[in-house]
Amino acid sequence: MKLSVIFLLITFSFSQEWFITNYEYGKMLYHNPRGISCAKCHGENAKGKIIAKYYITKNNKKILKKIIAPNISNITFEKLKKTLFPKKDILTIMPKYSYLTENEVEAIYLYLKSKGKK
Repeated sequence: MKLSVIFLLITFSFSQEWFITNYEYGKMLYHNPRGISCAKCHGENAKGKIIAKYYITKNNKKILKKIIAPNISNITFEKLKKTLFPKKDILTIMPKYSYLTENEVEAIYLYLKSKGKK
């Protein structure tokens, strides 16, 4: 009996090292969320980046326009949830991530908070 208890204590003390932390899970989801990566548009550090450039013609002049993904390193949790799970069917460049769970969104938010501190 004593050996069983000791074995269980040792097993459980080492078992937590086998799992990833919420931060690591958030980082993994940010870079590969079972679909389009957040990093592809918002950048490695979540500070935003140019995702497309195009020209328009106005008064016979070509004007360069850019589509820039916003900095999300300091986004609030509520804003992140509203962006990932919009209530209305609105057409935006931002893909929908309705398949993410609440825990996954929390993990991504934890990872984003670390980017906002840098």
